[in-house]
Amino acid sequence: MRLPAALLSASVLCASPLHAGEPPVSGTEQPGAQPLSIERVFASPSLGGAVPRGVKLSPDGRWLTLLRNRAEDRERYDLWGYDRQSGQWRMLVDSKTLSSGKELSEAEKMQRERQRIGDLKGVVTYDWSADSQSVLVPLDGELFLVRLDGTSRKLGGGGGDLLNPGLSPKGGYVSFVRGQRLWAGQAGGEAAPVTPDETAETVHWGEAEFVAQEEMDRMTGYWWSPDDRRIAVQRFDEAPVGVVTRAAIGAEGTRTFAQRYPAAGTPNATVQLFVMNPDGSHRVEVDLGADKDIYLARVDWAPDGKLLYVQREDRGQTRLDMLAVDPATGKARVLFSEQAAQGSWINLSSSYKFLKDGSLIWWSERDGFGHLYRFARGQWQQLTKGHWVVTDLVGVDEKAGRVYFTATKDDVLAQQVYALNLANPAKIERLSDPAFTHTAGMDKAGQTLLVTRSSTSQPPQSYIADGAGKRLAWVEENRLDARHPYTPFLASHRQPTFGTIKAADGSELHWKMITPVMEPGKRYPVFFEHYGGPHSQQVTRGWGGGLEQAIVQRGYIYFKLDNRGSANRGVAFESQIYRAMGSVEVADQKAGALFLKGLPNVDGARIATYGWSYGGYMTLKMLEADPGLYAAGIAGAPVTKWELYDTHYTERYLGDPRKVPQVYGHSGALDQAGAIRDPLLVIHGMADDNVVFENTSMLAARMQGQAVPFEMMLYPGHTHKVGGPKVSVHLWNTIFAFLDRAMPAGEGK
Repeated sequence: MRLPAALLSASVLCASPLHAGEPPVSGTEQPGAQPLSIERVFASPSLGGAVPRGVKLSPDGRWLTLLRNRAEDRERYDLWGYDRQSGQWRMLVDSKTLSSGKELSEAEKMQRERQRIGDLKGVVTYDWSADSQSVLVPLDGELFLVRLDGTSRKLGGGGGDLLNPGLSPKGGYVSFVRGQRLWAGQAGGEAAPVTPDETAETVHWGEAEFVAQEEMDRMTGYWWSPDDRRIAVQRFDEAPVGVVTRAAIGAEGTRTFAQRYPAAGTPNATVQLFVMNPDGSHRVEVDLGADKDIYLARVDWAPDGKLLYVQREDRGQTRLDMLAVDPATGKARVLFSEQAAQGSWINLSSSYKFLKDGSLIWWSERDGFGHLYRFARGQWQQLTKGHWVVTDLVGVDEKAGRVYFTATKDDVLAQQVYALNLANPAKIERLSDPAFTHTAGMDKAGQTLLVTRSSTSQPPQSYIADGAGKRLAWVEENRLDARHPYTPFLASHRQPTFGTIKAADGSELHWKMITPVMEPGKRYPVFFEHYGGPHSQQVTRGWGGGLEQAIVQRGYIYFKLDNRGSANRGVAFESQIYRAMGSVEVADQKAGALFLKGLPNVDGARIATYGWSYGGYMTLKMLEADPGLYAAGIAGAPVTKWELYDTHYTERYLGDPRKVPQVYGHSGALDQAGAIRDPLLVIHGMADDNVVFENTSMLAARMQGQAVPFEMMLYPGHTHKVGGPKVSVHLWNTIFAFLDRAMPAGEGK
């Protein structure tokens, strides 16, 4: 359950935040304000402007490439390139021209769902060749090598759909997964299977198992050595995993899938790791230890290819071992271990980098906050420290000894880009503008930054910068000029305000509020959105998008709050939900509701609460805990019984239900469903393979069996993300119609 030139008012970002007891701001509607409809929010072009994805630099540094969505179809992406010599942009791959129109395989559909790109079309990923003359492009289950002159060649040979295609680091080989086997071949020739032809249908080579994709942010199951000489390949067998019948209920029929799903407290897939030559010869198994009930979390090669590094996590997710493996023999030794704090868990991270000198830059929460460390010659050096967190290791310039990262050092609501020198790590340099919140990436050499930023008044912008943070060129300026899709709605744009309230333990809880233009003496209903779950921060100073504004223009105050258990606040703050989901989060959201009820412009009898996924679960728990506090609740794709959810996510926070069944009883949303007294709308996609539809059908049966009224809207054929240009309009019109019935305008004054 994993879950993003002319400024309107940059000064708002630097203003002092509101705090508990202060009323929301009022204002005057700007002349010429154009209303923002739900239909326009989900139409093309996107109100956020151009949204580039997959930005990369060619190996020779000449080309800047990205995936750009079309103005007439916001979900279709083509590959574009910017020639840094000529200063010209051009389309390198037209997805419609190259497309066969073939339907994706079920495996690729599900993988895209786990990458949260299930709604995208066209080109969604690509790889540069080592000579910078061509790009490898998967499209509609086929594989193309497209040269810069526009010519293309289909690769792969034979039939069947491909998964995880890629080029080896030096460009000598192309590889992919087909038919549950890894295939590889020289880039100019035909590929062949390099892993055994297994007799058991439950065995997969070169793929990531379900929980690795869904929960560990690991989408691949094979890793090339930097010199192209070897491949590390995962083999997993799903035979121990229980089979669930997943129904994908569509508009014109139902398909059923016998899916191997590792529900909490049940066996996981058996995972092994092998190292082999590119043709499959000289295959040796890596020693992952005597305990087979472990997670293969990360796999990396040393820069010189002499060692393989493997991160092994225990089933309870309280210990993470870094193994150093001899690729010739498979023999492993523990290089170091991370141990979770008492009453907490290990948060897996991709913020680490092995350096050519043999040292390692490593992210850890060992001092209670996520910070960077250097591990060299068996010794640890802490590079960053303080009551703030490093959110990402962006890159390392090894020659200069310079480390780049994003963090909340200056503002927990606005990530910035920073750099430090290994020779003097205490001196941290901010490279970004504090008027924005940022994410960043970097080329492998640590020379060029790719920065994406936004603010409450500026949709996302992206640019490349040098190592000092100086902007070299816009990738997408996305300026709010006359041509921008959002410009017609600028006059009616409402700025958010931010503030804090106190949790029961004294913790500061950050909130965000957007108000309509206030009329003196009038009280307004509230659309109270929440997520509430771990590993997510909802309240930031970034661009909120058109939907928030459309909600406000319908006359609602829009409000959200990050409760205890949410991310980027340190181990103690996040760990309060350990074996206690549905407790402190509910209490903190209640504190938010009581805060709202104390504001003079809020109609305290008309506060509606809304959430999706974990947020949908939270809606149920909030209505169960405090009948009458909220006027209505909307629960989208809610988890209702945690035993139905997967091992890696659920056991991380709640433990093993075979050992602590009482925790699951308290955290579930079914036992107290009969306590719900407020109007409830439940929404679910009928082909959801993440929070399976059984969660909602069990809730419906429980409430019907106790004569508890509720409303429901189901979406045939839709998975965990219910959406689309028309379906999203239907969904939100359904929500607003429900709210009109559940909390009609009354006194409100």
